[in-house]
Amino acid sequence: MIELISEARCTSCNRCVDVCPTNVFDAVKASIPVIARPDQCQTCFMCELYCPVDAMYVDPNADEHVTVSEEVLIAQGLLGGYAHALGWKKARAAGTENDQTHRLFELGVT
Repeated sequence: MIELISEARCTSCNRCVDVCPTNVFDAVKASIPVIARPDQCQTCFMCELYCPVDAMYVDPNADEHVTVSEEVLIAQGLLGGYAHALGWKKARAAGTENDQTHRLFELGVT
């Protein structure tokens, strides 16, 4: 279940808002998104995969919330850890360095 958006890392790109299939997040003007409906999280890890700055932590426990510490997550390499375990870099799967699809986010086309 989604447990954390790092305020220090988040760039307010709202990519998590765009990719979440269950509408867990709300965009906030001039601020980072908020986890508005955490109980709707299906633990699909899409937000963590598509976060270009590793500001998200989704705990694999889909049934209940767990208490997390950002400092501990950073020390353990868990912020963005799922994406890294799959070989994703900068919100893109390994081997897709020439794929320009990510530019749609930059252009605001979703």
